[in-house]
Amino acid sequence: MKEIIKVIKYAIPYWRYSLLNIFFNILSIIASLMSFTLLIPFLQILFNKSKLITQNVPLEFSVDSLNHNFYYYLSQIIIQYGSFTALMTVSLFIVGATLFKTGFVYLAMYNLSPIMNGTVRDFQTNIYSKILSLPLSYFSNERKGDLIARFTSDVQEIKFTITASLEMLFRDPIMIFFYVTYLFYSSTELTFFVLAFIPFVGFLIGQLGKSLKRRSMQARVIVGEILTILEETLGGLRIIKAFNSEKRINDKFEQKNEHLYKVMNKVIRKEFLSHPVSEFLATAVIIIIIIYGGNLILNEQSDLTGEAFIAYIVVFSQVLNPAKSLSKAYYNIQKGAASIDRVDKILHSFSDIIEKENPIRLSKFNDKIQYKNISFKYADEFVLRNVDLELNKGKTIALVGQSGSGKSTIADLLPRFYNVTEGEILIDNQNINDCSIYDLRNLMGIVNQEAILFNDTIFNNITFGVENASLEEVENAAKIANAHEFIVQTENGYQTNIGDRGSKLSGGQRQRLSIARAVLKNPPILILDEATSALDTESERLVQEAITNLMKNRTSIVIAHRLSTIKNADEICVLHEGQIIERGKHDELLEKAGTYKKLHDLQMF
Repeated sequence: MKEIIKVIKYAIPYWRYSLLNIFFNILSIIASLMSFTLLIPFLQILFNKSKLITQNVPLEFSVDSLNHNFYYYLSQIIIQYGSFTALMTVSLFIVGATLFKTGFVYLAMYNLSPIMNGTVRDFQTNIYSKILSLPLSYFSNERKGDLIARFTSDVQEIKFTITASLEMLFRDPIMIFFYVTYLFYSSTELTFFVLAFIPFVGFLIGQLGKSLKRRSMQARVIVGEILTILEETLGGLRIIKAFNSEKRINDKFEQKNEHLYKVMNKVIRKEFLSHPVSEFLATAVIIIIIIYGGNLILNEQSDLTGEAFIAYIVVFSQVLNPAKSLSKAYYNIQKGAASIDRVDKILHSFSDIIEKENPIRLSKFNDKIQYKNISFKYADEFVLRNVDLELNKGKTIALVGQSGSGKSTIADLLPRFYNVTEGEILIDNQNINDCSIYDLRNLMGIVNQEAILFNDTIFNNITFGVENASLEEVENAAKIANAHEFIVQTENGYQTNIGDRGSKLSGGQRQRLSIARAVLKNPPILILDEATSALDTESERLVQEAITNLMKNRTSIVIAHRLSTIKNADEICVLHEGQIIERGKHDELLEKAGTYKKLHDLQMF
C-alpha cells in the first residue's frame, strides 16, 4: 500500500481528470452489467421458459421494480408479436448496452491520457529544474548516464505505474464491487463460498510482486551504467580509436549489456507469470463454482434457475478480468516503485547552496573583493587553508601554482559554486552568503580552459545569458574577442550551427566565442581559468589579445600556467598545497628567487 500511495500522490494535480475517469468507468460497468443480466431473459426466451407477467408495478429505483417492469414489457412483446420479436428486442438491448459500455470505456481512457502524460511532463520538469539547482559537488558523485536513465526510462516506467495505480484503486475495485454485489443478489451462499479463495490468491500475487520490485531496481541501475558507458564512448571516441581500445570498451559494454539481458529475463518472466497464474486460478475457481453450484441446483438446494446460474457464471468470469488486472497492476506498481525511488533520489537531494530569505541585492560592484582567512574541503581533507586575498576594483590578481594547488577552487568559491568551509568572502564588505545568488553571478563573467558551448548557432551562443541583444551588439562583442573575422567566413555567419560542444570550430575559435559571450555580458568582475593553456601559438596570440581587450577597466582573477600571460598582473599569488606561499608583482617575485622564479625559468627554458 505504501508504494501505491507514493505513486498516486503524483496524480493529485489532475484530480478533475481522475474524477471523470472514475465517473465514466462506473457508467461503463453499469452498462456492462446490464448487457450480462440480459442473458437471463435471452436464454429463457430461447429455451421457451419465459414466465409471462401480465401486471406491471409502479416504477421505482429498485432492482425488483425495474426487473418486474422489464419482464412485463417483454411479456407484452411475446404476447403481441411472438417470441422471435422478443428475442430480437433483447438482442438489440444487449448490443445497445455493449455500445454504451465501450463508449464509456473510451471516455474513461480519454480522461486518463492527461494524467499519464501530465505526470511525465511534471516529473521531467521537476528533475530538470532540480538538476539546475543542485550544486556542482553533487555531479562529481553521480554518473551522467545514470541521471539520463532516470530522466527517460525511469520516468516512462512511472507513467505506466500511475495508470496501473489508478486502475488498481478506482476502476478495478469499482468493477469488482458492482459485479460482486450482483453475485450476492443472485446467490449469497455461492458468493461467500467463492470469496473464501481470495486471501490465498492475494498472498501468492504479493510474494511474486515483492520479488519483481527487487529485480526491477537492479535492472534500472544497470541501464544507468550502460548509458554512462555510451555517453563516455561518444565523448571519448577519438581517444578510444587512437589507443586501439575498441575491443576493450566493447567488451566492457557487452559485459554490462549481458548482465542487463539476464536480469531483464528474470523481470519479464516474473511479469509474464502473472497471467498464467491468474488464468489457472480463475479456471480452477470457475470449475469449483460450476461443480458446487451445479450440485445445489440439481439437488434443488438453491433458488437459482439454470438460466440465472449461467448468468452468474458469466458475471463471475467478468469479476476475474479486473482481478487479473489488479494482479498485473500490482506487478507494474512494484516495477514503478523502483523507478520512483531512483527519481526521488534526485528530487529529494539536498543543496547546500541556499539563498537567505531576504538576500542583499547587488546591483553593481563598487570597491573590492576580500577572501578572509578561508579554508575549504570537498570531502574530508582541506584543499585550501587560511587563504587571505584582497582585490580592489579595476585590478588584476593572478593565481599560479602546480595542478591541484587550489587555484580553480579559489575562483569557484567567489560565484558560490561551493560554500567556504571556514572564513568568509566579501564583496563591497558584504558576505556573499548573505547576497542574492543571481545578483552575485550577474556581476561575473567566466572564461574556462575548455570553452563550454552549446549545439546552437553562433549568435545564440554569444547571447547566452543576455536577453534581447541586437546583432550589432553581438558583432561588437565578437570584434573585441577577435572572433568576427572567422564568424563571417562561416556558411551562415552568425546563424551558423556550431555542432555538439562547438565541434565544427577549432579550439581557438571556440575560446574566442566564449570570450565574446563574456564581453557581451559586460560584467565588472572577470574569472579567467587558464583560458589560453590549451591553444597553439597563433590561437593563443589572438585569444590573449581578446582577453586583454576584455580585461580593460575590469576586476579580474586570472588562473594561469603560462606565466607570460600574467606578468602585468597587479598581484601574483603562488599556491602550493592549498596555501599562498608567495605573492607580489612579476619582477618582485623574480627577485625573491623562490618558487615563482623556478616556474618562470622552467617555462623560459
